[in-house]
Amino acid sequence: MKKTPLTETVKRLRKEFGLTQEDLALKSGVGLNFVRELEQGKPTVRLDKVNQVLNLFNYEMTPSPKQHQP
Repeated sequence: MKKTPLTETVKRLRKEFGLTQEDLALKSGVGLNFVRELEQGKPTVRLDKVNQVLNLFNYEMTPSPKQHQP
């Protein structure tokens, strides 16, 4: 699975807050497997669950235009 800015941000924030993956799952109300897959870069994750996790850190995912690659 490919690391993305999202996966790296979630992992960085989790560590900054001193949380294990299990802690993050419990505090955000998602399953442990979801947190693991999110941090590993699984390409198909539910946006509502991503926002549940990000909400714990006062972040959210929103639609944005694609950035064109040269």
